[in-house]
Amino acid sequence: MRIAAALVLCVLIAPLSAGQTDAVRPAPKASDGKPDLTGVYQASTRKGAWDAETPGDQPGVASPRSPGIVQATGAREPIPFTPEARARAQEVLNRRSIDDPAGYCLPLASPRITNVGLFPVQFVQTPTQVVILYEYLWLFRAIPIDGRPHPDDMEPSFMGDSVGRWDGNTLVVDVVGFKPGSWLLGGLVASDALHLTERYTRVDRDQLNYEVTIEDKKVLTKPFTQRSTLMLREGTHLREYSCAENNLDPKVYERMLKDPALFLRAPETPQ
Repeated sequence: MRIAAALVLCVLIAPLSAGQTDAVRPAPKASDGKPDLTGVYQASTRKGAWDAETPGDQPGVASPRSPGIVQATGAREPIPFTPEARARAQEVLNRRSIDDPAGYCLPLASPRITNVGLFPVQFVQTPTQVVILYEYLWLFRAIPIDGRPHPDDMEPSFMGDSVGRWDGNTLVVDVVGFKPGSWLLGGLVASDALHLTERYTRVDRDQLNYEVTIEDKKVLTKPFTQRSTLMLREGTHLREYSCAENNLDPKVYERMLKDPALFLRAPETPQ
Protein backbone atom coordinates (compact mmCIF):
# COMPACT_ATOMS: atom_id res chain seq x y z
CA MET A 1 0.00 0.00 0.00
CA ARG A 2 2.78 2.38 0.85
CA ILE A 3 4.47 1.77 -2.52
CA ALA A 4 1.18 2.30 -4.38
CA ALA A 5 0.44 5.48 -2.42
CA ALA A 6 3.94 6.77 -3.14
CA LEU A 7 3.50 6.14 -6.86
CA VAL A 8 0.17 7.98 -6.89
CA LEU A 9 1.74 10.91 -5.04
CA CYS A 10 4.61 11.09 -7.55
CA VAL A 11 2.15 11.10 -10.44
CA LEU A 12 0.26 13.98 -8.86
CA ILE A 13 3.38 16.02 -8.02
CA ALA A 14 5.16 15.59 -11.38
CA PRO A 15 2.75 17.75 -13.43
CA LEU A 16 2.85 20.44 -10.76
CA SER A 17 6.64 20.50 -10.81
CA ALA A 18 6.75 20.59 -14.59
CA GLY A 19 4.38 23.56 -14.65
CA GLN A 20 6.14 25.61 -12.02
CA THR A 21 8.24 27.42 -14.61
CA ASP A 22 5.04 28.82 -16.13
CA ALA A 23 3.61 29.98 -12.81
CA VAL A 24 3.30 33.70 -12.20
CA ARG A 25 5.81 34.68 -9.52
CA PRO A 26 5.37 37.95 -7.62
CA ALA A 27 7.69 40.86 -8.29
CA PRO A 28 10.53 41.03 -5.75
CA LYS A 29 10.59 43.90 -3.28
CA ALA A 30 13.48 46.21 -2.39
CA SER A 31 14.41 47.00 1.21
CA ASP A 32 12.16 50.08 1.12
CA GLY A 33 9.14 48.03 0.04
CA LYS A 34 9.14 49.26 -3.56
CA PRO A 35 9.26 46.79 -6.45
CA ASP A 36 12.85 45.84 -7.22
CA LEU A 37 13.52 46.35 -10.92
CA THR A 38 17.01 44.83 -10.67
CA GLY A 39 17.68 42.28 -13.39
CA VAL A 40 18.56 41.71 -17.03
CA TYR A 41 15.67 41.99 -19.48
CA GLN A 42 14.92 41.55 -23.16
CA ALA A 43 12.36 43.45 -25.19
CA SER A 44 10.02 40.53 -25.82
CA THR A 45 6.59 39.18 -24.92
CA ARG A 46 7.92 35.67 -24.21
CA LYS A 47 8.72 34.43 -20.74
CA GLY A 48 11.66 32.14 -20.12
CA ALA A 49 15.08 31.80 -21.72
CA TRP A 50 16.58 34.26 -24.20
CA ASP A 51 14.22 34.80 -27.13
CA ALA A 52 16.10 34.60 -30.42
CA GLU A 53 13.00 35.41 -32.45
CA THR A 54 11.17 38.70 -32.74
CA PRO A 55 7.68 38.54 -31.20
CA GLY A 56 4.74 39.12 -33.49
CA ASP A 57 1.54 41.01 -32.78
CA GLN A 58 0.16 38.13 -30.69
CA PRO A 59 1.92 37.29 -27.39
CA GLY A 60 3.94 34.09 -27.67
CA VAL A 61 3.76 33.97 -31.47
CA ALA A 62 6.99 34.70 -33.31
CA SER A 63 7.12 37.10 -36.20
CA PRO A 64 8.56 35.91 -39.55
CA ARG A 65 10.90 38.92 -39.46
CA SER A 66 14.45 38.54 -38.23
CA PRO A 67 15.26 39.83 -34.70
CA GLY A 68 15.33 43.58 -34.29
CA ILE A 69 13.28 46.29 -32.67
CA VAL A 70 10.19 45.09 -30.83
CA GLN A 71 7.12 47.03 -31.86
CA ALA A 72 4.84 48.58 -29.26
CA THR A 73 2.17 46.26 -27.92
CA GLY A 74 -1.55 46.85 -27.97
CA ALA A 75 -3.28 49.55 -29.98
CA ARG A 76 -0.74 51.79 -31.66
CA GLU A 77 -1.43 55.47 -31.65
CA PRO A 78 -0.65 57.21 -34.93
CA ILE A 79 2.18 59.70 -34.58
CA PRO A 80 0.57 63.19 -34.50
CA PHE A 81 3.06 64.91 -36.79
CA THR A 82 2.90 68.58 -37.68
CA PRO A 83 2.78 69.00 -41.48
CA GLU A 84 6.48 69.93 -41.55
CA ALA A 85 7.48 66.95 -39.40
CA ARG A 86 5.39 64.61 -41.53
CA ALA A 87 7.24 65.82 -44.62
CA ARG A 88 10.52 65.17 -42.79
CA ALA A 89 9.36 61.67 -41.89
CA GLN A 90 8.52 61.01 -45.52
CA GLU A 91 12.00 62.21 -46.48
CA VAL A 92 13.50 59.75 -43.98
CA LEU A 93 11.50 56.98 -45.66
CA ASN A 94 12.43 58.11 -49.14
CA ARG A 95 16.14 58.12 -48.23
CA ARG A 96 15.75 54.66 -46.66
CA SER A 97 17.09 55.90 -43.32
CA ILE A 98 20.57 56.38 -44.73
CA ASP A 99 21.02 59.37 -42.39
CA ASP A 100 20.13 57.35 -39.27
CA PRO A 101 22.40 58.44 -36.38
CA ALA A 102 22.61 54.79 -35.28
CA GLY A 103 24.60 54.07 -38.43
CA TYR A 104 27.24 56.45 -37.12
CA CYS A 105 27.23 54.91 -33.62
CA LEU A 106 25.63 57.96 -32.01
CA PRO A 107 23.65 57.40 -28.78
CA LEU A 108 19.91 56.84 -29.12
CA ALA A 109 17.16 58.11 -26.86
CA SER A 110 14.52 55.89 -25.33
CA PRO A 111 12.11 54.43 -26.34
CA ARG A 112 14.15 53.39 -29.36
CA ILE A 113 17.14 52.03 -27.42
CA THR A 114 14.90 50.23 -24.91
CA ASN A 115 13.08 48.13 -27.48
CA VAL A 116 16.02 46.61 -29.39
CA GLY A 117 15.27 42.93 -28.87
CA LEU A 118 18.70 41.73 -29.99
CA PHE A 119 20.43 43.30 -27.00
CA PRO A 120 19.68 42.94 -23.26
CA VAL A 121 18.96 45.81 -20.89
CA GLN A 122 20.05 45.68 -17.25
CA PHE A 123 18.49 47.53 -14.30
CA VAL A 124 20.47 48.14 -11.10
CA GLN A 125 18.35 49.61 -8.30
CA THR A 126 19.44 51.26 -5.06
CA PRO A 127 17.39 53.33 -2.59
CA THR A 128 18.59 56.58 -4.23
CA GLN A 129 18.93 55.78 -7.93
CA VAL A 130 18.15 53.37 -10.73
CA VAL A 131 20.87 52.71 -13.27
CA ILE A 132 19.87 51.35 -16.69
CA LEU A 133 22.64 49.69 -18.71
CA TYR A 134 22.14 49.10 -22.43
CA GLU A 135 24.27 46.54 -24.24
CA TYR A 136 23.30 48.15 -27.55
CA LEU A 137 25.78 51.00 -28.19
CA TRP A 138 27.20 50.31 -24.67
CA LEU A 139 25.28 53.14 -22.99
CA PHE A 140 23.87 53.83 -19.54
CA ARG A 141 21.50 56.13 -17.65
CA ALA A 142 21.81 56.98 -13.95
CA ILE A 143 18.36 58.07 -12.73
CA PRO A 144 18.09 59.68 -9.27
CA ILE A 145 14.94 58.69 -7.35
CA ASP A 146 15.63 60.71 -4.19
CA GLY A 147 13.38 63.65 -5.06
CA ARG A 148 15.93 65.92 -6.68
CA PRO A 149 14.85 68.03 -9.70
CA HIS A 150 16.62 68.39 -13.02
CA PRO A 151 19.87 70.35 -12.53
CA ASP A 152 19.99 74.05 -13.38
CA ASP A 153 23.20 73.57 -15.38
CA MET A 154 21.75 70.73 -17.48
CA GLU A 155 23.51 70.38 -20.83
CA PRO A 156 21.65 69.07 -23.89
CA SER A 157 22.54 65.45 -24.60
CA PHE A 158 21.58 62.57 -26.88
CA MET A 159 19.75 60.66 -24.11
CA GLY A 160 18.50 63.65 -22.13
CA ASP A 161 18.51 64.21 -18.37
CA SER A 162 16.43 61.80 -16.29
CA VAL A 163 14.91 62.10 -12.81
CA GLY A 164 12.59 59.50 -11.33
CA ARG A 165 9.96 59.04 -8.64
CA TRP A 166 7.69 56.26 -7.48
CA ASP A 167 3.97 56.39 -8.24
CA GLY A 168 2.70 53.42 -6.26
CA ASN A 169 4.44 50.39 -7.79
CA THR A 170 5.46 52.24 -10.95
CA LEU A 171 8.75 54.05 -11.50
CA VAL A 172 7.99 57.29 -13.36
CA VAL A 173 10.94 58.91 -15.13
CA ASP A 174 10.87 62.47 -16.48
CA VAL A 175 13.37 63.06 -19.31
CA VAL A 176 14.21 66.47 -20.83
CA GLY A 177 17.26 68.30 -22.13
CA PHE A 178 17.76 66.61 -25.49
CA LYS A 179 19.95 67.59 -28.38
CA PRO A 180 17.87 68.15 -31.52
CA GLY A 181 17.89 65.45 -34.17
CA SER A 182 17.14 62.29 -32.17
CA TRP A 183 15.49 59.60 -34.27
CA LEU A 184 12.78 57.87 -32.25
CA LEU A 185 10.36 55.82 -34.35
CA GLY A 186 8.33 56.01 -37.52
CA GLY A 187 10.47 58.76 -39.04
CA LEU A 188 10.06 60.98 -35.97
CA VAL A 189 13.08 63.28 -35.79
CA ALA A 190 12.77 65.06 -32.46
CA SER A 191 13.70 68.64 -31.60
CA ASP A 192 15.29 70.10 -28.49
CA ALA A 193 11.76 70.38 -27.05
CA LEU A 194 11.47 66.60 -26.71
CA HIS A 195 9.98 65.55 -23.36
CA LEU A 196 9.54 61.91 -22.35
CA THR A 197 7.50 60.56 -19.44
CA GLU A 198 8.45 56.92 -18.91
CA ARG A 199 6.64 54.44 -16.69
CA TYR A 200 8.29 51.16 -15.66
CA THR A 201 5.99 48.66 -13.91
CA ARG A 202 7.25 45.25 -12.80
CA VAL A 203 3.95 43.39 -12.82
CA ASP A 204 5.54 40.11 -11.69
CA ARG A 205 8.96 38.53 -11.43
CA ASP A 206 9.25 37.94 -15.17
CA GLN A 207 7.48 40.89 -16.77
CA LEU A 208 8.36 44.58 -16.80
CA ASN A 209 5.92 46.82 -18.65
CA TYR A 210 7.28 49.93 -20.34
CA GLU A 211 5.15 52.92 -21.30
CA VAL A 212 6.40 56.23 -22.64
CA THR A 213 4.49 59.39 -23.45
CA ILE A 214 6.28 61.45 -26.09
CA GLU A 215 5.84 65.22 -26.26
CA ASP A 216 7.53 67.64 -28.64
CA LYS A 217 5.72 70.88 -29.37
CA LYS A 218 7.96 71.62 -32.35
CA VAL A 219 7.21 68.44 -34.32
CA LEU A 220 4.04 66.99 -32.76
CA THR A 221 0.53 68.40 -32.50
CA LYS A 222 -0.12 66.54 -29.21
CA PRO A 223 1.51 63.95 -26.94
CA PHE A 224 1.22 60.28 -27.81
CA THR A 225 2.02 57.05 -25.96
CA GLN A 226 3.86 53.87 -26.87
CA ARG A 227 3.92 50.63 -24.85
CA SER A 228 6.12 47.55 -24.90
CA THR A 229 7.09 44.59 -22.74
CA LEU A 230 10.44 43.55 -21.27
CA MET A 231 10.97 40.02 -19.98
CA LEU A 232 13.44 38.91 -17.30
CA ARG A 233 16.31 36.80 -18.64
CA GLU A 234 17.92 35.09 -15.67
CA GLY A 235 21.44 33.85 -16.34
CA THR A 236 21.96 36.45 -19.08
CA HIS A 237 24.58 39.17 -18.82
CA LEU A 238 25.58 42.18 -20.85
CA ARG A 239 28.57 41.92 -23.13
CA GLU A 240 30.82 44.64 -24.44
CA TYR A 241 29.49 46.22 -27.61
CA SER A 242 31.79 48.46 -29.64
CA CYS A 243 29.72 50.01 -32.39
CA ALA A 244 32.69 51.80 -33.96
CA GLU A 245 34.71 48.62 -34.38
CA ASN A 246 34.39 47.36 -37.96
CA ASN A 247 31.50 49.75 -38.60
CA LEU A 248 31.25 49.79 -42.39
CA ASP A 249 28.07 51.86 -42.62
CA PRO A 250 29.66 55.34 -43.03
CA LYS A 251 31.83 54.24 -45.96
CA VAL A 252 28.90 52.47 -47.59
CA TYR A 253 26.79 55.60 -47.14
CA GLU A 254 29.50 57.78 -48.65
CA ARG A 255 29.56 55.63 -51.78
CA MET A 256 25.79 55.58 -52.07
CA LEU A 257 25.45 59.33 -51.58
CA LYS A 258 27.60 59.90 -54.67
CA ASP A 259 24.60 58.69 -56.67
CA PRO A 260 21.44 59.02 -54.56
CA ALA A 261 19.31 57.73 -57.43
CA LEU A 262 20.62 54.24 -56.61
CA PHE A 263 18.76 54.12 -53.31
CA LEU A 264 16.19 56.93 -53.21
CA ARG A 265 12.62 55.75 -52.89
CA ALA A 266 9.74 57.55 -54.58
CA PRO A 267 7.03 58.61 -52.13
CA GLU A 268 3.87 56.56 -52.25
CA THR A 269 0.94 58.12 -54.06
CA PRO A 270 -2.12 58.48 -51.80
CA GLN A 271 -4.97 56.23 -52.87
